[in-house]
This record gives sequence, structure tokens and C-alpha cells, in this order.
Amino acid sequence: MARVVKSDSKTRFDARLTIKEKALLEEAAQLGGYRSLSDFVLSAARQQALALIEAEKSIIRSHEDSIIFFEALMNPPQPNAALKAAAKRFNKASKK
Repeated sequence: MARVVKSDSKTRFDARLTIKEKALLEEAAQLGGYRSLSDFVLSAARQQALALIEAEKSIIRSHEDSIIFFEALMNPPQPNAALKAAAKRFNKASKK
């Protein structure tokens, strides 16, 4: 029988901060209803990390999209039959 092993590996992260910084974070954690300072710091760091990653991905997508757009402008594809028919209908309707 196959055995499924769940891996919930944990690691530590230590940070040095001033007494004032720790007091500020502890107050925020308490006001936010967090169980501990660690929960608050992890939650805030996770949110910031996700926001930064999404922003970076958005920039990359925007850059890739701008390249595609530029290429389409500089090297447009030939109009197909449907586009030519639509242009004829438009020209005919706009002359009335």
C-alpha cells in the first residue's frame, strides 16, 4: 500500500529591530487582532510580497504586450476577406 507523506517543512526567519520598531509592530498586531507578532509580520510580509510579484509580472506582461503591439503596427498582417468585406460595407454605408 502506498504511503502519502505530507511535508509541512518549516524554517525560521530572524530579524533585528529596534525596541521602538518592535513596540510599533506589536501594537499593530494587537490592534489587528493577530495571535502573535509573528503572525502579523508574516501576514504583512506575505501581502507585500504578493503585491510586488504581481506588479512585476504586470510590468513584464505590459512590456511583452507593447512589443506585440509595436510589431503589429510596424508589420501589419494583410487584410483577410472578412475585413475587406467589412471595409466595403462601411464605405458604402458612410457615403449615404
